[in-house]
Amino acid sequence: MRFRITRSSGSHTSSSAHPSPAEQAPARAPRHTVEPEVVEAPLSPHEIDLIRASASVVAPLAADMTVYFYAILFARYPEVRPMFPPGMDPQRGRLLRALLRIVDLVDDPENLVRFCEHLGRDHRKFGALAAHFPAVGECLLASLARYAGPAWTAEIAAAWTKAYGAVADLMISAAEQDAAVRPAVWPATVVHRVPRGHGIAEITVRPHMPYPYAAGQYVSVETPWYPKQWRSYSPANAPREDGTLTFHVRAVPGGSVSNALVRRCAVGDVLRLGPAMGDMVLDAAVFKDLLCVAGGTGLAPIRALVEEVARRGGRHQVDLFLGARTGAELYGVDDMLRMAQRHHWLTVRGAVSDEYTPGIRGSLPDVLGEYGPWYQHDVYLSGPAAMVVSARETLTLNGTSPERIHYDPFDTPVLSMP
Repeated sequence: MRFRITRSSGSHTSSSAHPSPAEQAPARAPRHTVEPEVVEAPLSPHEIDLIRASASVVAPLAADMTVYFYAILFARYPEVRPMFPPGMDPQRGRLLRALLRIVDLVDDPENLVRFCEHLGRDHRKFGALAAHFPAVGECLLASLARYAGPAWTAEIAAAWTKAYGAVADLMISAAEQDAAVRPAVWPATVVHRVPRGHGIAEITVRPHMPYPYAAGQYVSVETPWYPKQWRSYSPANAPREDGTLTFHVRAVPGGSVSNALVRRCAVGDVLRLGPAMGDMVLDAAVFKDLLCVAGGTGLAPIRALVEEVARRGGRHQVDLFLGARTGAELYGVDDMLRMAQRHHWLTVRGAVSDEYTPGIRGSLPDVLGEYGPWYQHDVYLSGPAAMVVSARETLTLNGTSPERIHYDPFDTPVLSMP
């Protein structure tokens, strides 16, 4: 069972708050015209209602359900256990978020297709194969049935079976297509490491084979000390001729991967990179004027975007706002001020929220409200989730179209796409 995809000669608009670069690209005269795709839902309205009603029944017990799911999956199919990290708590949370996201998108086939294709490509780095999907489906339905209790019926089971089959088909197809053009992971040697204070380090790696990505995208990284534990970081540079990538990593309290990268990683260590993902790229811009907003190490993808503007000859005017709680934490401002001295099209402002310092004082969302309006700008946001959400609300209230506000998701990106 697969999603049915048809061609339409009409206009096409994504309902996602974060459209893809192709959907956001400025109008131009193409060499040939490709009619947009229309994706038809695989489930009837009644089946969608059944999925959502049963999901609401198990929602209060969802955390326990994911524990049970992995327990029976590993008991029935022990061969899949090596695909997962020793500590399963983060993994159980990712499964739960994925399920909730699929339920949320079950009546939005276009974005469900996009989400599942992202999942399929991303799961290649774990070693997922098409043969694993029936086992996962069997244990997932058994877990749903157990925790739904008397509310679970044959009709609901049929709806979930149909939905899972469609999701599995999308993931398998996307993974197979991806495998035909690129590897699942890229080994990369650490060639430079610079501590920046406040628990931050800049780590530069050189992949062992060409690594394709666009400025503004994010990359999942695995360290040799914590196998199967992947964390996402954005390169702080546009693609370079020597192929190296520089990551800005902050050591998060209790974060095994981030602390290993900041405090343990050394030149010569070999990391593994998953495929680059994300739509916060320059080609998404429609307007000539850009507003870039960065908090903390969220500066990394913004810096890469600024480098990309420079590579393209400075065809955009860029207003950059950097935010932090204190002046000492205003990360990377000197570097960006030096870039502004070299490029007349770049303006840099720093904002501090929790102490008095010369210059702009206040949270980034408040400062944006004072300096606007920004409704004729494409906006790029990167930083702590609360900052991004608040800035987006402020900009939208002041007239910026949500379709022109670009940001990538939080935590585990592929599972929390906006």
